[in-house]
Amino acid sequence: MKFQLGLIVIAFALMAISFWDAPYPDELKLQHAPTLTILLGLAVSSFYFRMSNLSFVCIISFLIIHIVGARWIYSFVPYDEWSMAILGTSISDHFGWQRNHYDRFVHLASGILLAPPAAESLQRLGGMRPMAAAMTSVAVVLAIGAVYEIVEWQIATILSPAQAESYNGQQGDVWDPQKDMTLAWFGAVLAAVALARHRFTGAI
Repeated sequence: MKFQLGLIVIAFALMAISFWDAPYPDELKLQHAPTLTILLGLAVSSFYFRMSNLSFVCIISFLIIHIVGARWIYSFVPYDEWSMAILGTSISDHFGWQRNHYDRFVHLASGILLAPPAAESLQRLGGMRPMAAAMTSVAVVLAIGAVYEIVEWQIATILSPAQAESYNGQQGDVWDPQKDMTLAWFGAVLAAVALARHRFTGAI
């Protein structure tokens, strides 16, 4: 339990640090509402339902990726500047990208990283066999993604058009939600195949 609580403390600290000199403070507060909710939920639930360390690391890893994106409201994560400093080349120039794709990366990561804890929960709470739990975890990830997109849409309806665009991070792409969910599905399928092959039981 100490290991998992330590991860929660690290995530809380990173979330707090992300507010330091934040370029988009108002949008950042909205982005971190689910972050805070999930971290508090993990802290409370750890006393009643102890996940495996692997599943817990997956969830915290996803939250850290989200925290990075939230600081720059996803659309402005400076990964090109980072790649120029480290590799001497721009990722966008290399691939010919016209938009910031950090949000796409996060949705792909959501599928890969949330499928293992979903599969573990389905086995331990739902009594599913490892293979069935692995396959059903894809549906769970898609359901989480769908709920998130609906909540995001509802929040956007109460914001000004400029704030809504910044919060949603669509960057002018009307098919952004569908592409995001497709990447989450693809990531979840990859994770589910790996889980099924290794008969994941959450014992780590």
